[in-house]
Amino acid sequence: MLHLAVRMAGHRITALLAVACAVLGGAALITGTGVLAESGLRSQLPAGRLAGADVVVSVDQNFHPPGDLPIALPERGTVPDRLVDRLGRLPGVTAAVGDVSFPAAVIGADDRGVPAEEPRAAGHGWSSTKLLADPKVDGDTPSGTDEVALDSATAEAAGVRVGDRVEVVAAGRSATAYRVTAVVDAPGAGILFADPTAARLSGRAEGKRAETVDLVGLRTEPGKENSVAAAARETIGAAKEPTGLIASTGSDRGDIASPGAGAARSLLILLAGSLAGIIMLIIGFVLASALAVSIGGQRRDLALMRAVGATPRQIRRLAAAQASLIAAVALVPGVGLGYLLAGQFRRMLVDREVIPEGLPLTYSPLPALAAVLLLGLAVQVSARSAAWRTSRLPATEAVAESRSEPRTPSKLRARSGLLLIVAATTLSVVPLLSRTVLGAAATSMAGIGGAIGLALAGPALVQGIGDTAARRLRPGVSAPTWLAVANIRGYALRLSGVVSALAMAVVFVLTYTLAQTTVMSATAQDTRTGTLAQQRLSAPGLGGVPAGTLAAVTAVDGVRAAAPVSDTTAVWTYQMLGDPAAEASSAMILTPAARGVLDLGIRDGGLAGLTGDTVAVSSDVAGSRDAGVGHRIDLVLGDGSRVSPKVVAVYERNLGFGPVVLSHDLAAGHTTAGLDQGILVRTDGTAAAQRALTALAASRPGLALEPTDTGAGEGLSDAPPEVWINLALIVVLLGYLLLSIANKIVATTAQRRNEIATLRLNGTTPRQILSMMRREAAMIAVAALATGLLLSAIPLALLGIGFLDRPWPAGPVWLLPAVALTVICTAFVTIELPTRQALRTAPAHALSARE
Repeated sequence: MLHLAVRMAGHRITALLAVACAVLGGAALITGTGVLAESGLRSQLPAGRLAGADVVVSVDQNFHPPGDLPIALPERGTVPDRLVDRLGRLPGVTAAVGDVSFPAAVIGADDRGVPAEEPRAAGHGWSSTKLLADPKVDGDTPSGTDEVALDSATAEAAGVRVGDRVEVVAAGRSATAYRVTAVVDAPGAGILFADPTAARLSGRAEGKRAETVDLVGLRTEPGKENSVAAAARETIGAAKEPTGLIASTGSDRGDIASPGAGAARSLLILLAGSLAGIIMLIIGFVLASALAVSIGGQRRDLALMRAVGATPRQIRRLAAAQASLIAAVALVPGVGLGYLLAGQFRRMLVDREVIPEGLPLTYSPLPALAAVLLLGLAVQVSARSAAWRTSRLPATEAVAESRSEPRTPSKLRARSGLLLIVAATTLSVVPLLSRTVLGAAATSMAGIGGAIGLALAGPALVQGIGDTAARRLRPGVSAPTWLAVANIRGYALRLSGVVSALAMAVVFVLTYTLAQTTVMSATAQDTRTGTLAQQRLSAPGLGGVPAGTLAAVTAVDGVRAAAPVSDTTAVWTYQMLGDPAAEASSAMILTPAARGVLDLGIRDGGLAGLTGDTVAVSSDVAGSRDAGVGHRIDLVLGDGSRVSPKVVAVYERNLGFGPVVLSHDLAAGHTTAGLDQGILVRTDGTAAAQRALTALAASRPGLALEPTDTGAGEGLSDAPPEVWINLALIVVLLGYLLLSIANKIVATTAQRRNEIATLRLNGTTPRQILSMMRREAAMIAVAALATGLLLSAIPLALLGIGFLDRPWPAGPVWLLPAVALTVICTAFVTIELPTRQALRTAPAHALSARE
């Protein structure tokens, strides 16, 4: 069977090239997606400043929902400081250090913070140098309250040496002069204070975080880290310490060193998960289409084999063996290309600051194995399905039908396609019910589902169009036109495959791109409408806005309202159909004063009650999760703390402000920095108020004043990183789709050599044949554009109504003309070139040669 499959493949190079390209591109996409998914699960950050600690005891920086993947928590939790001495007495421990982190920044000569890797947690006590791997210290230990040590990168950027004085803003306090007593040459060492000073600045002497540390680092005797880690876990459990404490070793220390950066791994999992469905649909569509063309060109050979005694099962096995042989050849370069594609995608994510540069990809054979298994299964199913009709027909009917198509398309296939189109159209109603990113994703799925339905119902529709066109032909119509219409009627199955493939490209580009731009436009509209403040004051280089800034801003003449604003991550746990579910999302942190600077579109309740243990939620989640005003919900805050706050307000503008808003009191003590990230300011609009705010920002080192309305948000140049990522993926998938479609059309046209030769022997001139093929190309392009636009119209109209209150989406005006031009060029070029190649061959030679 394999030998026969190889010999048959040698005579079908053009068609099998289309199959090979489909498999190669599919392998690359599946492997690349698999690398991202595996990296999200297994990749580890470098230990960084904790590289010198063999064991690290800390709060688990992941929330583990039942039956689901862990959710990364970006805010650092705390550990009781009494554990430091207890863990230090374990056998094999040579040193135990309780480390604290807090915002700190050196003020440079330009009154701005010297750039640091993480200013929110740059400050530490001197004892944390024991957690560094082989630090080189130039100078003495800081001991006084006005002494500090700097890492070498910060010292070089600030232009200071040991003995110099430097201004430091620490933990939101005013800039204070410190004497530099040492420079520490170690990555990520930060700004180091005397331990008592660090405890006071970090709020560990009193307040909500009193008598706690961020983590406990243990140095051990050589080879003892595993036994010490086990003993530490026993100590934590026996001492009945707070739940959620873990002991980490090896590569697991990276997430503890930088929990915010570690949360980027969750994004890789989400990206891979969101891509997997659309990629598999497109690959399945492309692969099935390519194999249908390839096996359709071999119907005569297969029919003759049936005539000489081959069983239906043998015919299907032969088709599957041939397809598997070609797939095996294409899989190897495809898998290699997939690994390269994943690396390029990671570079884009790093450039867009979506993931940290220190987060590597994890490379293993697992993505390649997944690509082999999935594509192998898809090839087998597609090949056997394509050969099904020929294998099931009686031998005489199979031979008779080998040079023509069934006169009547399958009614079951047509009805299935129409049902799928109706189901896809029904799915497009989701944006009307859920004004969320997930609701917008239904638009793309509805479009692609409709395109697959078109592929099923296509033969019946194309034959109907051909019959209608034939009846309307006028007497005396030109020969090329008559021949083109006759081909549409007689070869509806062949042409419908080309039309549906091009229509898929139209639907994919329009729905996927415009869904992204519409969500972006709706988000910008929500933010712009809901932001009453004209100015935002922030201090990105300081790790947060210094204390006292809000009072100073409120005292400025012309300021009508000012309120602090921050954001964090919250995990909402709830019941869905009786099963536990959890969803992580960004959460704003506001005070009741936010009423003067923000309009969230309150539907019920109000922000006046946003104090203490309270939250506000968006109307979408309030309805779906029974979280109206007065109800209590279950949240896990960014540091892992579980709370059950009361809902005091329900608002509408969830795209601009997220699904949940935390009260400032609720979030206090549960963020890494403990400072407000910004202050929104609403003024009377006068130039005097603007000048006064500008002067205030200039008088305080590290503050930055910027307008809230920058005019950005709706253009692609202002798109957030996630939109650019999605658009880049659209380009990659479109390239794969168009290449596969082009190969399919070329193979389909090349298989018509005998038809073209017969027409020439009957007196048709090459010019008339080219004219006929161009008319077919025009009909294919028009039909593909028309059906693609029709399948996209309803989902996009409903998307526009749901998100923008108008029956059309938001997006670039050039997109539709660009798509139309691409489809027309693809249809004409891929039909014209193989036709010209066929015309170069003598008709007699073409008829005598094997296809």
